[in-house]
Amino acid sequence: MNLPWSGPTRLLLGAEGLADWLSYAPAGRTSLLVDPALTGSRITALVEGELERAGHLVHRLAPDGPGDATEILALAARTARSDLIVAVGGGTCVDRAKLALVAQDSPAAAQALRDTSRCGLLALGPRVRRARPLLAVPTTVGPGSEISRVACMPHRQGKRLVSAEALTPDAALLDAAATETLPADLLQEGVLEALFRTVTPYAGDHKDLPVEDAFCEAAAEQLAGLGHRAAALRERGRPADAALRLDLARLSGLTHATWMRLGRTPFTTEGWIIANELSTALGVRKMTAVAALLPHLWRAVLDGDERYGSAARLRHIWDRVRRGTPQPLSADPARGIAGLMDGWGIGRHVTAPPQRLAAVARQTTRAWGAGLPMLGGLLTADVEALLRRAVDAPRTTSVLRAA
Repeated sequence: MNLPWSGPTRLLLGAEGLADWLSYAPAGRTSLLVDPALTGSRITALVEGELERAGHLVHRLAPDGPGDATEILALAARTARSDLIVAVGGGTCVDRAKLALVAQDSPAAAQALRDTSRCGLLALGPRVRRARPLLAVPTTVGPGSEISRVACMPHRQGKRLVSAEALTPDAALLDAAATETLPADLLQEGVLEALFRTVTPYAGDHKDLPVEDAFCEAAAEQLAGLGHRAAALRERGRPADAALRLDLARLSGLTHATWMRLGRTPFTTEGWIIANELSTALGVRKMTAVAALLPHLWRAVLDGDERYGSAARLRHIWDRVRRGTPQPLSADPARGIAGLMDGWGIGRHVTAPPQRLAAVARQTTRAWGAGLPMLGGLLTADVEALLRRAVDAPRTTSVLRAA
């Protein structure tokens, strides 16, 4: 099945949808970028088989470098002769394909990726275009890179967020086979990531937008219910079934849709920024950092710090989250989200010494604030205070020696 919708990415369901789309795509040489862990997977075989049946000459690559600008530009050169780019993997793999394709098709983009300025956001101008199509096959739930106009790239001491319409894939294949090897804990984290991405712009903007608000509220309620089902299966030692994984994949991707943010303030992502910088600095998973930060971020909102968002809107959408799940959750959003994450088995404890957190705060404001608009009115001291509340200090152990 082939599903057009309001965004530029065409959603393809299963082999039938892929075969239909390929019948219109230019046949020729195709670069198939595959996550190294998925080279022997069923989804890779399915995609490669459909490409070959459609008359494509497939050249398979399994990039596994750091994903920085140097690797991206090298990958761009390796795929320069391809008529179609296909990426099979998680958000990191899809992001590499997006960046490499744009870098090869647009000299201006290639030059911009080499930029070494301090800014964590690289917005490519509207003149950056690409001539060749891109098909994304996501094998994780949560990132949503398969339909988004952004891509992450390691940069200096953190991550750079690259934004451009040209980074939006032309099509995304959603197939249950793509997530059948996804570990249960990563599936659960993916649901939280999609929920976080839904609630953040909703609560971060103080405006009431009835149509867009309704979309966000419905998505949050559905994600809570699907997340509960996945957690219940995991607790019983059973994997999430194919239908549940496919529902989660569809909803996760759609949380990137334009209508979720239409008319909203462009910079309401302070929590995402701080969590990403914390994750990179401490070498912990992104969603572990998000989970550690989230209750404290929401507590700041509820305590009236309007720089982080609207307390009334946070309470309103949290009521919809509670309605979506049979899991008993506190009506207080900060306590409730902590209970939800604990019930879903998501680790949320991160440890670092105070001096390390001070360095993370400085790096965060250097890349995203200090005259740049992404952190709003937050100062280094504000970021450090939030991190100190969210991150545990290392315990000291005293050893008593016998006399």
